[in-house]
Amino acid sequence: YCVEFRTESLSQHCALETRPFACWMQYLREGHIVCVTCQPPAMSAATQRCSGDGHNAHGDKILHWEAIGNSQCQGTWKKIRQLEHCSCPLVHSFIFT
Repeated sequence: YCVEFRTESLSQHCALETRPFACWMQYLREGHIVCVTCQPPAMSAATQRCSGDGHNAHGDKILHWEAIGNSQCQGTWKKIRQLEHCSCPLVHSFIFT
């Protein structure tokens, strides 16, 4: 499944990332909608959910995130909705780990 979030804030370290494997962090912007996919390696066998997907979060609850590969690239977002399939452009699509 996929979860849409609206990025509320992010650290300046995301925009400064230049390593080839992590350059996607430069595309993160406040106010953008991003899609995050929950796939089997990150999914709990017991709950069939990914940790941090905001399952019980609705409305104005602020959730925190951190980028893999650069722990200084972090921020907050609000859950918009859960979908069966992501609908974001590739540059705004991510995977729970």
